[in-house]
Amino acid sequence: MDKLRGAKYFTKLDLRSGYNNIRIKEGDQYKAAFKTIRSLFEPTVMFFGLCNSPATFQMFMNDIFRIIITEEAILIYMDDILIFSDNLEDLRRKTNRVLKVLQDNDLFLKPEKCVFEVQEVEFLGMILRPDNIHMDPVKLAGIQQWPEPHTVKQLRSFLGFCNFYRRFIPNYSSIAYPLNELTRTNEPWKWNELRTNAFITLKNLFSSQPALLIPDKTKPFILETDASKVASGAILYQANSNGDLQPCGFISEAFGPAQQRYEVYDRELLGIIRGLTAWRHYLLGAPHTTIIWCDHKNLSYFRAARRLTPRQSRWNLFLSQFDISITHKPGKDIPGADSLSRRPDYGTEPDEERTLLPNTLFIGRIDVDLHNHIKESQATDQLANTILRAKTLNIPSPFKFSLDDWTTDSDLLLFRKRIYIPDNKDLKQQILHLFHDLPSFGHPGIFKTTSLIRQHYWWPGLTIFVKKLYQWLRRLPTNEN
Repeated sequence: MDKLRGAKYFTKLDLRSGYNNIRIKEGDQYKAAFKTIRSLFEPTVMFFGLCNSPATFQMFMNDIFRIIITEEAILIYMDDILIFSDNLEDLRRKTNRVLKVLQDNDLFLKPEKCVFEVQEVEFLGMILRPDNIHMDPVKLAGIQQWPEPHTVKQLRSFLGFCNFYRRFIPNYSSIAYPLNELTRTNEPWKWNELRTNAFITLKNLFSSQPALLIPDKTKPFILETDASKVASGAILYQANSNGDLQPCGFISEAFGPAQQRYEVYDRELLGIIRGLTAWRHYLLGAPHTTIIWCDHKNLSYFRAARRLTPRQSRWNLFLSQFDISITHKPGKDIPGADSLSRRPDYGTEPDEERTLLPNTLFIGRIDVDLHNHIKESQATDQLANTILRAKTLNIPSPFKFSLDDWTTDSDLLLFRKRIYIPDNKDLKQQILHLFHDLPSFGHPGIFKTTSLIRQHYWWPGLTIFVKKLYQWLRRLPTNEN
């Protein structure tokens, strides 16, 4: 369908007696014989029902039109021929050329099924208009009256119809997930409220008759992605003739058990990888930079990161093939992809962060003396002064993390809502003793102490500092826990 970009006029031709135009090889007629009450008959031409009839007929059509297919803008699927162009003169020239090939091969048309020089045509169950593809309203007419299935066979019939149009439906895979579960082998039939809602939702979405824009490879693309704990979603956008963004396609895919354990950065990045892979034929080598909208700002700095895991290194290599620019947009500003990744059908999404201990055990407020000590240390700290200067002058961050990660509260500099501790050994030791020696914490080990500190404070190399200090304080090896 991508070949239809720019087409304004269409001509559709339909062959008469498609399969019957192919003769069965002499001597092989007995292989297709069928028995009746009168006798045994051996057909001399191909007919419906033979397993190789579709492939053989398509190969025949591709062969007789091989020159036109490579030179002209036409589509051939079985006995349907679609000719299109951006002007009538060129369309008529192509039509005459196609008709000449049909005449030379003794092929005839059904005049009642042919349409000429129109700007809207039905082809392969879709309505084609200039630069847009729609679902066929004739085929959708009975969707609202489709009865609720009571057997696996009835359900598969409904899903088979839906799968044909799935590219028009945002978040199709997640909506249909509870229905697809029932089609699995040895799955007991259990029609519940969740599956009823999925069935009704699909019918309503098909009734809305959304339209997809046929992508134009010469124009910029926008890829909107999002990832939750259980799934990722993506939408490919491009501006239409009115300058408004219109979707070119939707994808949505659940995470596997291992992928659900990825860090939030990796899940967001995997959502981008999936979107780029799905529409790679548009985005790879595109003349314009592809803008990627995502709701995790740290992804903007992924390609500049210095220390990558092996998986991230592979992804970084894949991303390097594309000319992309990743832009942070909050989830509320990109509800399309956000909803694709957060359907309840995928399962319940766990909390992003879990507390290691009850809130009653956490330190309620910062000590006044400690507050003043941190404030004085931050005032003379080079990193803190660099960050504050960059935020004041509104210049790009000199580090790999975003300036949006840094905020101020009560005259203290915070990194991701945790108090930043300057490079002051005495101050770091004071904080470590605070969490390790407090009775309510029960003298936790290295890893638990580090996690508790991270609830409120942050500084570069926090884990290494705690490990080294533990060895000195308690004279224990670093693998105590």
